[in-house]
Amino acid sequence: MNPDPEFRFEIGQLVRHRRYGYRGVVFDRDAKCEAEDEWYENNQTQPPRDRPWYHVLVDGREHSTYAAQSNLEADPSPRPVNHPWLEKVFSSFVAGRYYKENVN
Repeated sequence: MNPDPEFRFEIGQLVRHRRYGYRGVVFDRDAKCEAEDEWYENNQTQPPRDRPWYHVLVDGREHSTYAAQSNLEADPSPRPVNHPWLEKVFSSFVAGRYYKENVN
């Protein structure tokens, strides 16, 4: 296991899934996959478990996903995400990024 993971994405950053094309916002991250073995084994792609994984609020949906860093890329769109949990997780959206506390 990598003791000091190299996270490519920050909480509040907009991302896009490379394979499935959905966009969303990172609301949490793990240094390694924390999902149950059964969930991981049923995952279609099974990327490395010992690298960073991200919890993502999916744009235009009412659910979140758990995606491996290798399956995500930065989303260049400055458009906000449409998700019912946004107000519970973030307090503001400034210049294409979400923040947990107000930023002026």
